Amino acid sequence: MCKAFRARGHEAYSCDIQEPSGGHPEWHIKGDVLPILNGGSFTTEGGCDVTIDKWDLIIAHPPCTKTSNAGAKHLYRGHKLNLRRYYEGLCGKALFDAIWAADCEKLVIENPIPSAVFGFPKATQVVQPWQFGHPCTKKTLLWERGVPILVPTNVVEPKVNCHQAGTWFMKGGKERQKNRSKTFQGIAEAMAEQWGNDEQYKST
Repeated sequence: MCKAFRARGHEAYSCDIQEPSGGHPEWHIKGDVLPILNGGSFTTEGGCDVTIDKWDLIIAHPPCTKTSNAGAKHLYRGHKLNLRRYYEGLCGKALFDAIWAADCEKLVIENPIPSAVFGFPKATQVVQPWQFGHPCTKKTLLWERGVPILVPTNVVEPKVNCHQAGTWFMKGGKERQKNRSKTFQGIAEAMAEQWGNDEQYKST
């Protein structure tokens, strides 16, 4: 996502508690996103000191492991509520709410379908990788504020469901969660093209 916006001349940064998966530590803020949601000063992992008065656009991908509907089966064990899992899901919803409350006119949150028990608001739209040049299905929800609905750019025939056994998405290993969280290139390019074409954007 960051690379797609940078390629179009925007001062974009990524933020995560992990190392940047795509390189470019000079664009990456390693740490908690909450202190900088409304702007501020920070040092990138590459040692660059940056001050942002206010973000022009925020595109967030908060962790969904404990809030996703796909993991709802873990909420109940033996017909009893798994209190630890429920608590962690509530924390995930609280992070979603904190991001949505950021002082930013243009804001987008991306996540899979959440479990109804956590009370997420209704998403603005649903997108699929096959609408942006990737021949697979993986339903993704977008909550959008201040930006237009994302328009498909390259509709192709979906040939595989990412959730099918044997696909890269379902393979195990230490990198499974990280790999499954990656944004499809076609979707990133569409967001950068459609939401980053305003000349007033100086930082994203």
